[in-house]
Amino acid sequence: MTLSPMRFKSYVWPHNPRTYEIEFRRGIVTHKVPFGAYTLQNLGRTNRVLRGEGEFCGVGAYEEFKKLASVFYEDTPGILVHPLWQTANAYFADLSLKEVPTQDYVSYTFEFWECFDGYESGAVKVSYSGGTSLTAASAGKTSGKSWYTVKSGDCMWNIANACGLTLAELVALNPQVKNPNLIYPGDVLRTA
Repeated sequence: MTLSPMRFKSYVWPHNPRTYEIEFRRGIVTHKVPFGAYTLQNLGRTNRVLRGEGEFCGVGAYEEFKKLASVFYEDTPGILVHPLWQTANAYFADLSLKEVPTQDYVSYTFEFWECFDGYESGAVKVSYSGGTSLTAASAGKTSGKSWYTVKSGDCMWNIANACGLTLAELVALNPQVKNPNLIYPGDVLRTA
């Protein structure tokens, strides 16, 4: 099985990192009660954390690490596309060298923290129009937002290109799409 390369914002790994680990978190609080007992309160799920390690080897290895580091220095979250897990909006939280780098070998660790920015946008009314495809309540635009109904043969890259967007921008506008490689006819995508 050939895996697609991991990518974050504009950076695409030349080969996938060696190890991955994903941590699912839940907030739990302990409350003391009289006579030395306690009770636990479940505060619900929190962010997922993706961490791992990898190497860059060969001519230009240190230059490749510098490209990755320049993406780390950007202060905003971005779309993290992992070859196995669902696509997520995330912050690049940590990048560390494991040993002294050389021009042809760099060993590093990384960590991404998933973020959810869905609180910034309001709900959009979507209704069925006949068969199985969904269409936005208004034809094409709803309060300054544009929508596109996926047709057979479409892919996210072609849709982004036709709408004058980058793939990352289209993915960012559609957090409901868990894997940008899997869209189906009838899906409705936000394009503006």
